[in-house]
Amino acid sequence: MNDVSSRSHAIFTINFTQVGGAGRSRRLVSAGPSDRRAKFDAEMPSETVSKIHLVDLAGSERADATGATGARLKEGGNINKSLVTLGNVISALGQDST
Repeated sequence: MNDVSSRSHAIFTINFTQVGGAGRSRRLVSAGPSDRRAKFDAEMPSETVSKIHLVDLAGSERADATGATGARLKEGGNINKSLVTLGNVISALGQDST
């Protein structure tokens, strides 16, 4: 069964930081009740930070390809069920962060 099994998984996290030059971002300096206009500091550089998680759940077991029977077939089914559940959890976490 393991000759055709694809149980390897990978998780990568990539952090991106983009720094812009002065004048690309404006920071509010003051906007109190007595100010008629908000004042901005145009000299502040901007910074954008992003993070991406790449998850490879390459672990499905195809019963017809493995020829598994009995306990091995049940194990493969449990692996697939666990992977679907993990995928659902990751999707839900991604939706909460947006």
